[in-house]
Amino acid sequence: MSLKNYIFLIAVFLMGNALQAQTASSAHTEKSAHSLDTLVSVPVASNDSAPKINKQVEEIIQFAKKFLGTPYHYAGSTPSGFDCSGFIYYVMGNFGMRLSRSSPGLAEFGKTVKLSELQPGDLMFFKGRNTGSSGVGHVAMVVEVKEGVIRFIHSSTSRGVIIDTFNNSGYYVPRYLKSKRLDYGGVPSKN
Repeated sequence: MSLKNYIFLIAVFLMGNALQAQTASSAHTEKSAHSLDTLVSVPVASNDSAPKINKQVEEIIQFAKKFLGTPYHYAGSTPSGFDCSGFIYYVMGNFGMRLSRSSPGLAEFGKTVKLSELQPGDLMFFKGRNTGSSGVGHVAMVVEVKEGVIRFIHSSTSRGVIIDTFNNSGYYVPRYLKSKRLDYGGVPSKN
């Protein structure tokens, strides 16, 4: 991600936090006219240019959703418990894709795509708990992009396999590093 894009994401995140604090301190009980649902605004593709979801990607996402609620397990890569990369590794492996077992290793596969270009099946990479780090520490798979809102499935250390929304996440927005698109027509190649 370019420095300009990173600064933009941070500015949007900080503005969202300021709006949340202002709204929380307001004595009004009515809903605010301003929506805080999106801290990150992603340009919306027109219906004509919106990509169709590949049938294999649909199958992969449906398979991944079968594991919602599976507990987090450090170094886990089975349905009894997954860590983030173990979850992606297991899901993709069931479709014949042999990938790296680690988040940093997974980040080496596929083509880099911008947030505004994300599609279901793309992988998103984040820093781990330490926001000062520049290394990949977490991975998730995009399951939906609708009207600029990005939803992803992943194995969270505190909540197991869940679906989260990226745009309004005070945790994931500042930790976002990059996104990659795998070649679902064959075995993905490293960059």
